[in-house]
Amino acid sequence: MSLFHHAVALLLCGVCIGASAEPLDEPLKPLPAVPQQDPRRVELGRRLFHEPRLSINNTLSCASCHQLDKNGADSRALSLGFDGKPVAVNTPTVFNAALNFRQFWDGRVETLEEQSNVVITSPHEMGSDWRTVIERIGNDPDYRRDFAATYPDGVTQANVQQALASFERTLLTPNSRFDQYLLGNTDILTLEEKYGYQRFKEYGCIACHQGVNIGGNMFQKFGVFGDYIADRGNPTVADQGRFNVTADEADRAVFKVPSLRNVAITAPYFHDGSAPTLERAVDVMFQYQLGRMPSAEDKRLIMLFLTTLTGQREVQP
Repeated sequence: MSLFHHAVALLLCGVCIGASAEPLDEPLKPLPAVPQQDPRRVELGRRLFHEPRLSINNTLSCASCHQLDKNGADSRALSLGFDGKPVAVNTPTVFNAALNFRQFWDGRVETLEEQSNVVITSPHEMGSDWRTVIERIGNDPDYRRDFAATYPDGVTQANVQQALASFERTLLTPNSRFDQYLLGNTDILTLEEKYGYQRFKEYGCIACHQGVNIGGNMFQKFGVFGDYIADRGNPTVADQGRFNVTADEADRAVFKVPSLRNVAITAPYFHDGSAPTLERAVDVMFQYQLGRMPSAEDKRLIMLFLTTLTGQREVQP
């Protein structure tokens, strides 16, 4: 081969390499960058997230159930409230929760600010009230000083809620191998993981688990093909899902579709924590949501793909 042909070959290889580094045109999108926020608010929010004085008896913080050193959730099917009794639904991970279109399994609020209000005042979770919270935080000289330096009106309910939400908006987990794949590093996934992603699309999982958070942007009935809750047994009020918010019969057993980001490390699964393993969760989804069962090989490939959705934490607990 002549030098000219060598040069052409190298040039073509360079073009191919450059092209492979272009972001892929896929229905799923990589996580955005952590939003820029006032670092003082974020730091206040971080401290408040770990603050047990938000609960009525000083025993429970946000981090008690949303464990940042693990998966941002709770390894128990149902977390324990301030009184030591199980709460009604499974604790979803706080990681990437800022990207959900609504908060809670039943989508009862839209914002992280509203979410903290519900949890703090819930008689089953933190059991407190804002007068007590503001008094405790305001009586702490360090909090009083730092709130005054950050907010003109100091310690208020709105400022506590905003600080908590500011911190939670930093809890993104970017740079999963799948994100790197979407950004053009197509060699980062194995061939089997790529096959798993293809099966994920072909079977229709992507119809609900979609968008940048691979879920968290729509509601869906739990049990499209069969009644999972009846088959599980012992139905509860929480099993009624969004019906408890709207009183619309069409919303009975309807829940926010959870994000699949970090799904390999956030067991147990579903609003009731009834699926102890990822394999069990996948089986339930196929049977009750898709109305079909995959081959053992296809299920294995899909589960391999799901492991590529585990991201990296950028904020320290």
